[in-house]
Amino acid sequence: MAFLERKMPGICSVFLLVALFAHCSRGFYLPGSYMHTYSTSDTIFAKVNSLTSIETELPFSYYSLPYCKPLGGIKKSAENLGELLMGDQIDNSPYRFRMNVNESLYLCTTSPLNEHEVKLLKQRTRDLYQVNMILDNLPVMRIAKQNGVNIQWTGFPVGYSPPNSNDDYIINHLKFKVLVHEYEGTGVQIIGTGEEGMDVISEADQKKASGFEIVGFEVVPCSVKYDPEVMTKLHMYDNISPVNCPSELDKSQIIKEQERISFTYEVEFVKSDIKWPSRWDAYLKMEGARVHWFSILNSLMVITFLAGIVFVIFLRTVRRDLTRYEELDKEAQAQMNEELSGWKLVVGDVFREPDFPKLLCVMIGDGVQITGMAAVTIVFAAFGFMSPASRGMLLTGMIILYLFLGTAAGYAAVRLWRTLKGTSEGWKSVSWSVACFFPGIVFVILTVLNFILWGSKSTGAIPISLYFILLSLWFCISVPLTLLGGLLGTRAEPIQYPVRTNQIPREIPARKYPSWLLVLGAGTLPFGTLFIELFFILSSIWLGRFYYVFGFLLIVLILLVIVCAEVSVVLTYMNLCVEDWRWWWKAFFASGSVALYVFLYSINYLVFDLQSLSGPVSAILYFGYSMIMAIAIMLSTGTIGFITSFYFVHYLFSSVKID
Repeated sequence: MAFLERKMPGICSVFLLVALFAHCSRGFYLPGSYMHTYSTSDTIFAKVNSLTSIETELPFSYYSLPYCKPLGGIKKSAENLGELLMGDQIDNSPYRFRMNVNESLYLCTTSPLNEHEVKLLKQRTRDLYQVNMILDNLPVMRIAKQNGVNIQWTGFPVGYSPPNSNDDYIINHLKFKVLVHEYEGTGVQIIGTGEEGMDVISEADQKKASGFEIVGFEVVPCSVKYDPEVMTKLHMYDNISPVNCPSELDKSQIIKEQERISFTYEVEFVKSDIKWPSRWDAYLKMEGARVHWFSILNSLMVITFLAGIVFVIFLRTVRRDLTRYEELDKEAQAQMNEELSGWKLVVGDVFREPDFPKLLCVMIGDGVQITGMAAVTIVFAAFGFMSPASRGMLLTGMIILYLFLGTAAGYAAVRLWRTLKGTSEGWKSVSWSVACFFPGIVFVILTVLNFILWGSKSTGAIPISLYFILLSLWFCISVPLTLLGGLLGTRAEPIQYPVRTNQIPREIPARKYPSWLLVLGAGTLPFGTLFIELFFILSSIWLGRFYYVFGFLLIVLILLVIVCAEVSVVLTYMNLCVEDWRWWWKAFFASGSVALYVFLYSINYLVFDLQSLSGPVSAILYFGYSMIMAIAIMLSTGTIGFITSFYFVHYLFSSVKID
């Protein structure tokens, strides 16, 4: 152990410099703080991300299908930690754009399709796979009308299957529309002030810069049947005549063996009044704002109801009983003790050590770490520090925060351990367990899912190199900081109990119904504050929608913390009133049981809202990730409830006079 502590900084220093800076510093900027301007005829190449589908949730590389490849070969873009974990694989593409130059271009013609390529194209088409293209960091958007309403998607399909037909057709012609905003430079002269206090600008001296910003990227996908004999005579980027998307199937490009598919595209540049800082608004349009507000109002009603109960407990019951108890002399107190019932009778047992104290300390430590990570991430995102243009940055930030909050986890766990045991003995074991408990669960689940993804040859599989990076980050940052937190916990003063614990445990009266039934029922109240927002979060994860209403999420988080605290306090008081002094774990699971309802809601979402998900592999992936989310929520909410209940019980019994 001592050897590790001496060598760890030296072993990790070089790796940390490489891993942290290489994976976390790329591509991050605040919304509206960085832009790229282009001059007329400047060349811009689009990039392609992994193919994705809401039916399978298994991403695949764009070049796993027989698409045209760039002249200089395929080059992967630098990816951060979050992008790699999400299965993003961003590559260069042959799609070339020249600023403000409208053109129709030929790309390539494939060799005759073989049986494997046909099977793959048909499978990707029927699984509704989407091609995700990026230009100037903007995802391509497809807009279509359904029942007179404009529906927008990111990406475009690999192909389509007409109803009542066994044939499939590939998308091989793309009509791009690039929205550009002309950047107006300086050189503006102010010559006076108008009557309304507005500046009057001399138009004669106004100079416009020659720069253009890309503020929109839209596509209309088509399937067009070309004559391969004619098309093979062309070279990449040769001009062709503009194409109208055919509506007849016989003029569309069918997917079958020995077919040669020609790929073409058109580009149209359109001037737009959208300014660069607002270019993401089209992607982040917040649908259902009223639903979010309904969720918040619903949570406020629950909080008000619970706050009323807590108020009654404190002011009417607890304070009245304590005042009456303290005003009596010792002889009267002794006589009264014989007649007492309720929480005052467990004064000698309320701080008795719980079952599995080490496990409780470990779960509280990990709960502190997860809660801190979630709170800081959501606060930063709510204030606009997590740009949607920085793909994977949210997940990267969460991982880095989790690693560095190991100190808080170790401190909380060891200090609680000292409070329960009255000694620091065994603190290293507790600290190591804290460092390994939640990451170990996640590691086991991800490893199982990864073998499944490897078997499916999906880009969502975590590479071995990334496994090494994650394990090294955990071992070099989280473990030492957790041990440091544990060491600080041994030096902190343990929390002193206000009453002594009897040597012989008091018998707990029999109850008409199991106490755990009440604990499980208590989780419905925190879930009531969370479930509407949970729907939007699940939709963003599994349906590929952008989630960017972090302001609402921050409010919901604050309300959730309050509800968890109130529920746990009320349930703890109810247990003490029936002379049940085993409140420790019940306080944890009173609020932590919300995770059970989150997991059940995930199953409900899969059955009723994610009906397109198909295949056992996709279902296993869904349940695996849902399990990780539910465990994290249990540790976080359980910790909030336990800490609140602990200080409530401490306050309650510190007011009781005991000889």
